[in-house]
Amino acid sequence: MPQIPRPLIAATAVAIAAGGWFLLRPEASELQSTPVVPVQVLPAKAEAVAALGQLEPAGDIRSLAAPTAGIAGTPRIAALHVKEGAVIQRGEVLATFDHRQGLLAELDEINAKLQSLQQQIALQTVEVRRFQKAAEWGAAEQVLVDNKREELIRMQGQHLEALAIQKGLQFDLALSQLTSPIDGLVLEIHAREGERPGSNGVMDVGASQKMEAKIEVYESDVARIRLGQIVRLTSENGGFKGDLNGSVIRISPQIEQRAVLSTDPTGDADARVVQVDVALDPADAKKVMRLAGLKVIARFQPNS
Repeated sequence: MPQIPRPLIAATAVAIAAGGWFLLRPEASELQSTPVVPVQVLPAKAEAVAALGQLEPAGDIRSLAAPTAGIAGTPRIAALHVKEGAVIQRGEVLATFDHRQGLLAELDEINAKLQSLQQQIALQTVEVRRFQKAAEWGAAEQVLVDNKREELIRMQGQHLEALAIQKGLQFDLALSQLTSPIDGLVLEIHAREGERPGSNGVMDVGASQKMEAKIEVYESDVARIRLGQIVRLTSENGGFKGDLNGSVIRISPQIEQRAVLSTDPTGDADARVVQVDVALDPADAKKVMRLAGLKVIARFQPNS
């Protein structure tokens, strides 16, 4: 068989390769008509900050102490008339102390003494006038008139002293019952019947016209909290149904140790937190006005 020259073989191979590329290459028109779509990278969706806290009255909070009963010191509680969470009104009697009965007896005694002195003073006044007329007619010596007048002055002095004692007893009697200084609710009772209240007083009461939540936000999350931020609150233990709505009104500048502990025994009790105050919407505040101290889970809605 005759041999094919090598230059011819090389030329044929180049031609075949060129023809294959021509058949497989895309049309120019197709390249020009196909748009280039850029790849879009979507930002990660911000997550809500979640934290634990508890409900508290937003108004005035008072710690009510027991009176001092002279040398006996602080009296014992004879009766408690309210329970924790009770709605109370200004002037309502909350507790009675055991020295009240003794004060009532002393007040009855001094009232009887005052009544007797008033009668004696009235009679002595008549006696002084009678002896004065007798002395003017020469029927009695002036010294007797002076003695009668001195006795009248002594009786009047006893009457004034008795009035002062009566006033003091009435003041102590008023303090023998603990009354509410505000309209609100009982937050916490520190002493029970038969006990002498200590330094914490008898009980704490708070105005309940408004409610707020004290939320403990981890220090690592506080940078994502803003004033006015919308917050959703749910009960950790089912104390109320659904959600409560509120907004951030204060962010504490201090970092503190966690105080509101979760029911989860593995929770970090030593965590460092910042207190964030959340004001409840008025309609939702009415739903939980009797639930001061209730634990809640707060979810701070991400800022847009």
